[in-house]
Amino acid sequence: MVPVTAIYLWFFWRYLNGDWPGDDTAATRRASLRAHALPLVVWAWALLAGGLGIIALVLALRIANRFVALPDQTLPPELAQVPPITLISLLLAAAPIAGIIEESAFRGYMQGPIERRYGLVVAILITGTMFAVAHLDFTWQLWPYYVAVAAIYGTVTHLTNSILPAIVLHTAGNLYSNFDLWLHGRAEWQAGTTTGSLWMQAATLAIIVIVMVWAYAMLARVAVSGSRTSRSRPTHPSP
Repeated sequence: MVPVTAIYLWFFWRYLNGDWPGDDTAATRRASLRAHALPLVVWAWALLAGGLGIIALVLALRIANRFVALPDQTLPPELAQVPPITLISLLLAAAPIAGIIEESAFRGYMQGPIERRYGLVVAILITGTMFAVAHLDFTWQLWPYYVAVAAIYGTVTHLTNSILPAIVLHTAGNLYSNFDLWLHGRAEWQAGTTTGSLWMQAATLAIIVIVMVWAYAMLARVAVSGSRTSRSRPTHPSP
């Protein structure tokens, strides 16, 4: 099933990105997806900023777990009967599938129009809420978690004008969540309720957040610089 799903996903991606133009929607599909190629330096800062955002979110969840009872999440019991190699294959395949489909939908097709009309903050609140509702484990206690995820990926997409870094970040986050759930039997937001010093966790979180903000600022700078460079690059007519 994994190879068949990969083939389907390839056709799905090509269509979203405006391939096979047989109607008037091809250009709109390509613009809505925002799967623009990026310079290597923009990629590096985007992955660093988003990666630090994910780390900060996990640390914040561990602190929140000390004060708020977050809902439990476990693997379905029937998966215990699945051979490990099959289960690993499913967990590995699910991460990029969800990353591609969800980022195409939420940070591409949905965030772009809202962002242009109402601004980034409103776009993140709306896409984060819809992102939460789309997950079957959604409860209101987890709404800030999903909005924070939308802020991490959405800001990277906004600054780079491309969903490609968000897809990589989302896939990496899914890999961590999937295997953490499988190996430890609980979701990432259930971790660390009593272990470690609260003040140490808070200090670590503060340091990560400061570095994260700096990384996002650097991303904004290099993204603008890269955009200006691409616009100023001369174009040569075809012979």
